[in-house]
Parts: sequence; C-alpha cells; structure tokens
Amino acid sequence: MTDHHYDVVVVGGGINGVGVAQAAVAAGYSTLLLEKHSLAGGTSSKSSKLIHGGLRYLESYEFGLVRESLEERALLLKLAPELVHMQDFCVPLYEQTRRSPWLLRTGLSLYYLLSGLERDARFATVPRRQWDQLDGLLTDGLRAVFRYKDARTNDALLTQAVMRSAQSLGAELACPAKLHRVELSATGCHVTYKTGEWERNCTATVLVNAAGPWVNETVRLISPQPVIVPVELVQGTHIVLPESVSNMSGNYYYYVESTRDGRAIFIMPRDGGLVIGTTETRYRANPDHVQPLHAEESYLLNVLHHYFPSLGHLGRADLAGSWAGLRVLPGGKGHAFHRSRETILQPDRNDRPRVLSIYGGKLTSYRATAEKVIARISPSLPAKKPVASTRELLLSPE
Repeated sequence: MTDHHYDVVVVGGGINGVGVAQAAVAAGYSTLLLEKHSLAGGTSSKSSKLIHGGLRYLESYEFGLVRESLEERALLLKLAPELVHMQDFCVPLYEQTRRSPWLLRTGLSLYYLLSGLERDARFATVPRRQWDQLDGLLTDGLRAVFRYKDARTNDALLTQAVMRSAQSLGAELACPAKLHRVELSATGCHVTYKTGEWERNCTATVLVNAAGPWVNETVRLISPQPVIVPVELVQGTHIVLPESVSNMSGNYYYYVESTRDGRAIFIMPRDGGLVIGTTETRYRANPDHVQPLHAEESYLLNVLHHYFPSLGHLGRADLAGSWAGLRVLPGGKGHAFHRSRETILQPDRNDRPRVLSIYGGKLTSYRATAEKVIARISPSLPAKKPVASTRELLLSPE
C-alpha cells in the first residue's frame, strides 16, 4: 500500500535537509522529510557553531564560496536575530606564525570587499597597549593582533527553527523514520521507510538525499543505484572546559594557528565554558560510531596551553565534555585542510532528476544550497506557485 504522494521527499534532518524541505515547500511543492533519529542529531549539532564567511577559504582561492557565505551570514542576521549574533574575533600573529601580518591584512581586506563593504566585515588591529587585556594571550614573539567580526549560533536550535518554518508552510516530518529502500521508475520514486516496527510507503517525484556522512549509504538503498561520488569522511572534534577553570572574559573568540601543523583552531569562551576546536582526522568507520579521540583532545589542549600559558595546568581530566562530527569532503590526495569545501549536487540523471544527492554543505550557506537544489530538480517537478521566499522567512528559537 502507498500512503501518499509527495513532490519532494528529503532524507536527513540536518541543516541541509531541513533547508531543502523549507525551500521546497516555500516553492509550492508537497514535501516530506525523513529523519532516522532526531533533527540535528548528527554533524548539524557538532559543528563549531559559527555562521562565518570562511576567512581561511581565501587561502585556497575559493572566492565564490567566501562571497556566498558572507551574503548568507548577513541574511541570517536579519532572519534569525535571536539565533545568530555577531562576535569579535582576534587573530594573533607571531614571529613563527606561517601567515604574515601583510598576508592576513590582505586577506581581511579582501574579506571586506567580498562582503560588499558591509560594516560588520570591517577589521582593525589591537594596539600593543591593549594586549594585556586579551585573557592572558601569549605575548612572547607576538607581532600583531587583528580583530574582525564573524557570527555565532546554536547549530541545533537553528536546524530546528528551519524545520518549524518548513512545517508552518505545510511540510511533513517523519521522525524517527529510517529509509529502507527506494525503487526508481520512469517518473519518480517508490520510497519505503520504517517508523518503529511499522513499514510505510510513499511515492515521490524527486528524492533529495541530504544524509550528510550517510550520503553514500543512502545511495546504496536506491535501485537501480545511481553513481556514487568518492568522498572522504573527516572527523572534527571540539573540547569544552568549564568556565570555572578557564576564567576568560568572553569578549573575544581567538583564531589561532596550531604550532604542530598550521591548522586554524578556534578558542571560544561561550555558553558558560571554553570551547576549543576543531581537528581534521580521516574517518573510515561507521558514521554512527564517531566519537572524540584521546589524541585529538590532547592536540587541542596543547594548542590552548601554547597560546594561554596560564591554563597550561589543565588536562583531559578537567574537560567538561567533548564532541565529534563528520565532514564530507571530495576524495583525493593531500591534507584535508586544503581540500575544497564546495558543495557537490549529484543527480541520478542530468535530464529530469529523480534523485539528487548533496555531498558536503556548510552550516552558513545551507539556505543558498537549498536554493540550488530546488533549481536543479525543478525540471522534474510539476508547475507550482511559490507560497513564500526563504530570503524573507523569519526564524525563531521557539
């Protein structure tokens, strides 16, 4: 028995999945989202919780990605003022830092230009006389400290808010609901999923695979099986120290460089604690089993100890918590840090897709990604009148 027909069925209740559901229903399409555990239960609750323009992506010349991220940041500040807030960041540069002051100044200037000269994208240097106000930051060998602004959020609450917005327009949510199989026909898909012990069926004109790290597991449930894009799963871990032992003011987030490998690390006083992250560790096991490694926790603590010597006595026993999420990056050689962050949209066929899989995707640009998904699948869908624009839908934490 087939329960219902939908224009669009979305698999995955992370930020990209709920973004697609919101965009689809706003465009007038009947929409169902399937989530196997809970909204934002995977990587979408285990990010650095930043809505940022991607300053470091300038190093790999991903100018389009930075421009898009800055535009989406500005939009989210308007659409979700209770969930997205501007935050001051400090970038200290030392004699041994790989990035020189002139290079960072050039990068921040380009960041400002790509933002359209927005006020929030301005930057400055912190005068030497104020260095003693930077929470005990190491000053030996310090050459300059740049200050700029980016935005922070609660990634899980933002994901939930987008789903509520989609539901307010008529989207349906099945959760928990685990995809069992998908059978393709000439005109669409037959979708079978399980809710508890019950097996349910529906049909869809297009299925959007927004399963994040489980994207290729989902592709393997589709018959005939579409092309699988080679990807690499990269684990990112964050650690949390309680506020009682960190004693940081909370005025600044710090964007520092690991002395071991040059990776960018954030040190962020927030939510009653001190968050440090993230790592980039290749991951080859089941995405359901991802968890922080002791080596990653020690790596992040060593970064903290180096830049804030007064906290050098803190160890793994002092941690209030930690979490690990998975990024989906294009397969290839070389360090993951230098791999492209562009999102790949892979259809099962170029003309009138029945399935579209999302590989990658960023928290900041989820809405723009959803717009691209709808544009890509629209030739397969019936003509419908839009009922709203995601550029105007306000997002609330409740």
